[in-house]
This record gives sequence, structure tokens and C-alpha cells, in this order.
Amino acid sequence: MTIAKMSWYPQYRSSKFRHVYGKAASKENCYDCVPITRSVHDNHFCAVNPHFIAVVTECAGGGAFLVIPVNQIMIWNLDTKESVIQNPVKTINFHTDVILSMSFNTDGSLLATACRDRKIRVIDPRAGTLLQEANNKSHRVNKVLFLGNMKRLLSTGTSRWNNRQIALWDQNDLSVPLLEEDVDGSSGLLFPFYDSDTHVLYVLGKGDGNIRYYEISLEKPYLNYLMEYRSSLPQKGIGIMPKRGLDVSACEIFRFYKLIPVKSLVEPVSMIVPRRSESYQEDIYPMTAGAQPALTAQEWLSGANKGPVLMSLRPGSVILNSLPPLSVKEATLEAMEPVQYRGKMADVMEKPSRIQEKWGCWQAEERGPQDKQIGLLNGFDVFECPPPKTENELLQMFYRQQEEIRRLRELLIQRDVQIKQLELEIKNLHMDSGRF
Repeated sequence: MTIAKMSWYPQYRSSKFRHVYGKAASKENCYDCVPITRSVHDNHFCAVNPHFIAVVTECAGGGAFLVIPVNQIMIWNLDTKESVIQNPVKTINFHTDVILSMSFNTDGSLLATACRDRKIRVIDPRAGTLLQEANNKSHRVNKVLFLGNMKRLLSTGTSRWNNRQIALWDQNDLSVPLLEEDVDGSSGLLFPFYDSDTHVLYVLGKGDGNIRYYEISLEKPYLNYLMEYRSSLPQKGIGIMPKRGLDVSACEIFRFYKLIPVKSLVEPVSMIVPRRSESYQEDIYPMTAGAQPALTAQEWLSGANKGPVLMSLRPGSVILNSLPPLSVKEATLEAMEPVQYRGKMADVMEKPSRIQEKWGCWQAEERGPQDKQIGLLNGFDVFECPPPKTENELLQMFYRQQEEIRRLRELLIQRDVQIKQLELEIKNLHMDSGRF
């Protein structure tokens, strides 16, 4: 008999996210007078990006709707100029009951589903074949999601004793869960959200006001409880902000948008890592997925797999997905190795490439005046500066040197980020040119 360990037991483990805390937005930053839907469906009812917030609202007249079989998965190609999409490119119909949840893996090669028949299935979405199936009697699944590139699946549901439960699975072996952990005895559905950049899992229940968060690891005990955000206002639905819309100056690593129907309110809740420094924190903001698609619909349908196009969250860095697409000829020319194409380098350098136009050339005469005055210390030459005569002058000199060192460090960090982004862009150009 397996004994499940309750999540509120303290587990001491060193982690930079141990003291992450949730901060609800002030009233002026909330969205009030929103007629949130009264629907009882188990859905998020909210979607968010850096420019818009979409909320399912309650309306008397109703609106357009589409009726499809609830036990089928249909894949549609939206990359078409036609105003009406006629037929799906693939229909997966071996589910025996209502599909409750779906999740794609990172490169889009696998699809996991949770069904009302209590089974978790891993499917090849393009071939429409069943690869793995889990039927665990001690875990009645409701939601399922892939945990990034960790080769793990996570599901939420209820145990045989009707306790809300979290289960962790090996992606390649769904016969037995790696971990089953009871959360509490409430009845609301659990919604899981996973941040693959920080490996932090957020779990919140429908009708609850709290948000629990855990850190996922590949070694036992796999699921490490961190902390809990508590609120007396229950949420009916939830939306999350993409990473590119977060406030990195406040060390914000996740942001929820809670739908609170009792107050007709949409309340942002920020998850913040407590740091004293106001500078950019490299360790909690690795390269993250941008908005540019890695593949076209036709490339994905033809069997190609590719991870997301990454971007840096450092303020002032260039977002790679803002670059216009290159033609095959331009991509091949810009991917040339200078040693192998010495005869063509003169012609190439006469006309700047798109990368050079976007980033600027790295020649000394094109740099700004602040880069030319490396020998200057806050406006005066360090070699012509007389030595300090008093303690006050010595302190002033010390503070000026510290400020100059800080500025040079920031300059070096910005150059390192630009180099990484250029390397990533050249790698993407190589991959794009290799497909033609």
C-alpha cells in the first residue's frame, strides 16, 4: 500500500525560489466591473498576453458557438488564405469518453490527453497513433501537462479517498506513477501551471484563493514544496502572462490573472523572488520562448520537430522574433564562413546584412562616444588626474572608480547578451538553410 505524503509537511531543500512570495496588484491596477461568466465548466475562462486580456463574460443574448464531438481531437491548419476552414487535417477519435485536458510537449511531437475514463494517453498527433496509456485506479485524472524537456508528465486529480492529488509520471513508462502526493480534501478542481525556465510548478484550485508552488527536480523526491500564496477571494478562472510581459526590474517570475466573480474583478497576482539588487538577475531569467513560431504549419505536418525560438528578457536586448524573415538566398549568404569565402567578403561587407542593419556594425568608428572614452573616468582623464590630497578627494575618487567599474560591467554584460543572440540567430539561419 502506497502512503501519500501531504504537501504541507515542511521539506527543507536549498533553492533560490524558496522564498518566492505572491503580491496582489493594487486596486488601480485591477480590472473591475467585469461580468465574469457563471458557467460551471472546468476551464480557465481567461487568456493573457502582453497587450490584451481575454475574459469569458456573462451575456444575456449569447453568441456564436461550435458543436463538435467531445471525444475527438481535430487538428486544423490555420495557415490558409481561405475565410472558411473546411476540413481538419487530422482527426483522432479513439477516446471513449469526454476529453478533459490536452498538452503538447516542447517541440510539438507528442500530445498528452486526460479523459473522463481516468486514462492518460500519449499520442503522436500527426500519425494519430497511441504511444502510451495509463490506467491507474488510485488516481482519477482531470488535468495533464508536459513538464518541458524533463521527459515527465504531471497530472492533477483525486485519489481513491477523494483527496485532491498530484501525480508525476515518466513520459516513456505510464504503467506506475513516479509520485502520488495528496494536497488536501477540498472538492475544487486543481489547475497546474509549469514554468520550464525556473522548473517551478504552480497549483491552484477552482473556488480556492490560494496558490501553492513547488520546484520540480529529476531526482527524488521529485516534487519539493516551496510556499503558498494565500487569499480570501476565491478564483473562478485564471490566466497567465507570458514571460516576455513580466516586470524583470521587480524580479517577477510569474503573473496570474485571477477571475473573482463575487467582485466582478480581474486581479493580477505577481510571483516575486526577493532580491535587494535592482539590476537584472541573470540566474532567474534564462533565455525563454519568444513569440515567433519555430515551424510553419506545413513543416510541422510534414514531420519536422523544432524547439521554440528563444529570446532574452534583459532590458534593452533585441528580440529575435522582431527580425523580418530572410529569403533562402540571403540566409545562405549570411551563414557563409568568412574563411571559406574570402573572395566574396568584400562584396558582402560593402552592403550591410540585415543582422548588421539591426545590430549595427562592430567597427570602432561606428561606436558611440561613450565607448571611445574608455580612458576617461566620469569626464576626466585618469592619466592626467592629480592624486587626491585630502580624504574627501580620495573618497570621491573611489566612488567615481566604482561607478565606472559598474558601467563597464553593464557594457560587457550587454555585449555578451548580443553575442549569444547573434550566435542563436546564426544557428537558426543554418537550420533554415539546411531545410532547403
